Amino acid sequence: MIVSGFAQQIIEGLSAGALYAGMALALVLIYRFTGIVNFAQGELAMFSAFLAWQLVQSGTPFWLALPVTLAISFAGGMLIERIVIRPVEGAPELTLVIVTVGLFFFVNAAAGWIWSYRLKSFPNPFPEGALRAGGVTAGYGNLGILAVVAVVMALLYVLFRYTRTGLAMRAVAANPQSARLMGIGVGTVLALGWGLAAAVGAVSGVLSAPLLFLEPNMMGGVLIYAFAAATLGGFDSPGGAVAGGLIVGVAETLAGAYLDVIGTELKIGVPLVIILGVLLIRPQGLFGTPAVERA
Repeated sequence: MIVSGFAQQIIEGLSAGALYAGMALALVLIYRFTGIVNFAQGELAMFSAFLAWQLVQSGTPFWLALPVTLAISFAGGMLIERIVIRPVEGAPELTLVIVTVGLFFFVNAAAGWIWSYRLKSFPNPFPEGALRAGGVTAGYGNLGILAVVAVVMALLYVLFRYTRTGLAMRAVAANPQSARLMGIGVGTVLALGWGLAAAVGAVSGVLSAPLLFLEPNMMGGVLIYAFAAATLGGFDSPGGAVAGGLIVGVAETLAGAYLDVIGTELKIGVPLVIILGVLLIRPQGLFGTPAVERA
C-alpha cells in the first residue's frame, strides 16, 4: 500500500513536472539565444491559452485549435523580438530585465482587457478515465500531458540535430560573432528563437489551462516552478531544463504528500528552496556549464 501510494505520487509529480519542463525549456531557449531571462514567458503562455480557448469557443476542435495557436504564438514571439527586444539589444542586463517585466504587465493587462479577469473553464482535451495497475492509477489526462510534452521535446531534438535551421540556431547560441562571420543571419535566428520559445511555452500554457481556471494570472505559479526547473537543470542546457522540470514536479508532489509542515498550502515554497539551494551549492545547475573567466 505504501509502495503504490508512493508510485501514485511519482506519476502525479511527473505530469506536473512535464508542464514545468515545457515552460523551463522556453526560458532556456531565450536565454541561450539572447542571454535574457524572460520574466514575461508565463504571460505569453497565458495569452496563448486564451487564444486556444477563443478558438475552441468558436467551434474549432481542440486538436485543430492547438496547432493554430502554436503558429500564432510563434509569429507573436518573432514580432516581440523585432519590436520590443531588438531596440535594446546590447543594453545593460538591468535594462533587459526591466523590458521583460514591462512586457509581463503589458500582456497581462491586454489579456484582462480583451477577455476580462473573470474565471473561465477550459475543456480538457483528453478523455476521462485512467489506466490502473498494481494499485496505481494513471489518468489519461496525466498520460496525455506527458505524451504531448514528449512529442514537443522529440521535435525540438530533431530540429536542432538534423536541420540546417537548427544547426544555425545552435551556432548562434554558441557564438553569435563567429556565426555572423560564417554568413548566418543572426538577427533572423534570434527572432526564430523567440518564436520557438513562445510556441513551446504556449504548449505548457494550453495544457495547464484545463487544470487551472483560465484567467490572466493563471501562469504565475507555473513560472516560479519553471524558474526552479531551469535553475536546477542549468539555464544553458535545454535537456537540463526538461530534467529539472520533472525533478521539481516530483519533489513538489512528494513534499506536499509526505511533509505535514508543507501540505498543499506551502508547496509553492518548494521551488524557492530549490532555487536557493542550487544557487548556493552549484550555481550553473546540474547540467549547466560553469562560467570560466580568464585573469
